[in-house]
Amino acid sequence: MNFLEERIVRDGVVKEGNVLKVDSFLNHQMDIELFDRMGEEFAKRFADKEINKILTIEASGIGIAVIVARHFGNCPVVFAKKSRSINLDGDMYVAEVESFTHKNINNVIVSKKFLSADDRILIIDDFLANGCALQGLIQLAMEADATVEGIGIAIEKGFQAGGRIIRNLGYQLESLAIIESM
Repeated sequence: MNFLEERIVRDGVVKEGNVLKVDSFLNHQMDIELFDRMGEEFAKRFADKEINKILTIEASGIGIAVIVARHFGNCPVVFAKKSRSINLDGDMYVAEVESFTHKNINNVIVSKKFLSADDRILIIDDFLANGCALQGLIQLAMEADATVEGIGIAIEKGFQAGGRIIRNLGYQLESLAIIESM
C-alpha cells in the first residue's frame, strides 16, 4: 500500500452512494506535505514528458495542481471555472461536464489567452469516477490545439468506468490510489 492509500484507509470515510469522503486531508482541509509527496510522485511518473502547463478544474483539483506545478519547474496552473463571472472576458473555451459528486452539469470555462497550441499539458484532478471532468478538460485542451501529455489523478474509483474510458482514448493516466470497492 502506498502513502496515499494508507492515508485513505486511516482517514477516509465511505458514505452512501459510493462516495469516499477525504475532506480531512484532500479536498476541504488540505495536507500540504501529502500534496508535496503527490507532486513528487507525479513528477517521477511523467519525468519523460515536457510539461509546461498544469490544467485542472475548480475547486478540489486546484490545491493539488499548484503543488504538482512546483515539481514541474513552477509551470503555470490553469483551472477551468464552473461559472462565468464579470472577471472573465474575451474568447473562451467551453465544455460541458457532469459531476458525479454534485449530481449536476456545468459548463466549464477557460479563457483562450491561457491555453494555446504551444502548451504541453498535464491534467491533474483529485478524483476520477466516470471520467466526465477529464473528458471536459481534454476537450478544452483539444480546442486550444494543446497537447495533453498525461493525466494525474489522486484517487481513482477503479470500479467505475472513468479510468478505462480515458485509458482507451490513449492517454497516459496515472492514479496514485485506485479504490476497487467501497
